[in-house]
Amino acid sequence: MKYMVLMYADPAATAAMTDEQRAGVFRRHEELHRDLEGSGEMLNGAGLAYPADTTTLRWNGDGPDGPTPVDGPFAAAAEHLTAYYVIDCASPERAREIAGRVLDFHVVAVEVRPVHDSFGMG
Repeated sequence: MKYMVLMYADPAATAAMTDEQRAGVFRRHEELHRDLEGSGEMLNGAGLAYPADTTTLRWNGDGPDGPTPVDGPFAAAAEHLTAYYVIDCASPERAREIAGRVLDFHVVAVEVRPVHDSFGMG
């Protein structure tokens, strides 16, 4: 089963990280990548730019102007989506085990969500 592991952090805390803290976070993720690539469970992943660099498009009905672009993230929050992995593993328990490895002082919440292989809702 495929899962999306969505990582959330406070952008201000990320910006305030020391070089040593940043290096520690990178080491932990590199180790996780090596483990999951070796087991075949890592499919994809990336870090995301700061929320301030985001544009959100909002549905504007069927009006002639189309979607309305808004600077900033979808929702106002202290923590924002900072990175993601797409993994393929045997069980929800294994997905949660993998997700637990990214929690720390920086990534303060992780969402584990099953991925549909099609755009259907089943």
